Amino acid sequence: MRRAAWLSVLLTAGCSAPAAQPPASPEPSVSAQSMKQAAEEQDVRPWVGTWGTAVESGGRSFEKHTLRQIVHTSIGGGAARIRLTNEFGTRPLVVGAVRLARPVSGGTIDPATDRAVTFGGRTSVTIPVGETAVSDEVSFEVPADGDVAVSTWLPSVTGPSTRHGIAVQHNYVAGGDQASAPKLSGIRTESSWFFLSGLDVRSDGGAVVAFGASITDGLGSRFGANVRWPDLLSDRLRKAGHEVGVLNAGISGNRFTADDRGESGVNRFERDVLSRPGVRWVIISDDALNDLGAADPPSVSRLTGTLRDLTARAHAAGVRVICSTLTPYQGAGYWSARGEAGRAEINAFIRSGGSGCDFVLDQAAATQDPSAPTRFRREFDSGDHLHPSAAGFQAIADAADLSWFTG
Repeated sequence: MRRAAWLSVLLTAGCSAPAAQPPASPEPSVSAQSMKQAAEEQDVRPWVGTWGTAVESGGRSFEKHTLRQIVHTSIGGGAARIRLTNEFGTRPLVVGAVRLARPVSGGTIDPATDRAVTFGGRTSVTIPVGETAVSDEVSFEVPADGDVAVSTWLPSVTGPSTRHGIAVQHNYVAGGDQASAPKLSGIRTESSWFFLSGLDVRSDGGAVVAFGASITDGLGSRFGANVRWPDLLSDRLRKAGHEVGVLNAGISGNRFTADDRGESGVNRFERDVLSRPGVRWVIISDDALNDLGAADPPSVSRLTGTLRDLTARAHAAGVRVICSTLTPYQGAGYWSARGEAGRAEINAFIRSGGSGCDFVLDQAAATQDPSAPTRFRREFDSGDHLHPSAAGFQAIADAADLSWFTG
């Protein structure tokens, strides 16, 4: 496991000297009053992720570019910090400036909300290969269920970027240092997130990580609409009054047992789940479908053993585990009778009560055709027989029992 570079701000304060002949009932100086008030008002609640993504290699290189990337939050707060990663870089990543703001549209921000982000008190940071930089705390009103724009100035050649390939979100790239510009000029759009892996807020709640492959990633969901099933679960939690951050750690094409699209589930579980701030629950979802559909599929016993291992690792870290059954996929390009038999066996294992999981999110039961359980219900099928439709994503989110997220 690569180590993370944790950067923080050290705050120092002083008091003004007393007057030579103080009044009989001295009042604190304005400076001292301000410092005392700031100390009393400082939010000391723990950090919890409000947005996060899983990263992979294979991104393009940048040089003298500004990235303005849009993320959608789950919970809100009055203080924020961000995570920038050079996990899969080949050279140190030089970041010249970072800013947070509320977006308006098309890469434009509201300048009244624009705030500078620092790292150890500095506006620039260099992130070594394989490491992550966590920013200082920023006084910034993070909305619940809202968008935040993260603008990053990259003054020198980055080399291949660490990214999340399928963001299902328009992000923006412009030439030169435009990090603080209300409106970018000369922009082009990108459909990935680059170098950005998390946005955290101060909160008394906890976070749940949705861990999986393309169904979790939201492949095929409406662009920019934030209607992946983890987004829809977040909507349900918020409406029910639960302060739970929902982080999407799905990677399209990902597998439990082999590095393919992104590192395997086994290899990335620590980084993408257990190291997240405030994580209290994980939903282990659809990675095993890609293993069953692979040209060299692992045995079912290996896949169930992997699920047991991940569950044990989560429990050792104090994280409760929600295991998801595998959705039907007959008709998909990589479906086979062998894979179907494996899916049935894995689902029976998850439902058996002997898996070690704390709860079961029965995605299969929620989406299958009752008269043909190896297939999606027609209205839940996106058309490729592997990924859910918008209604299918909603059915998965609706199948979660919100009482899992109490206590």
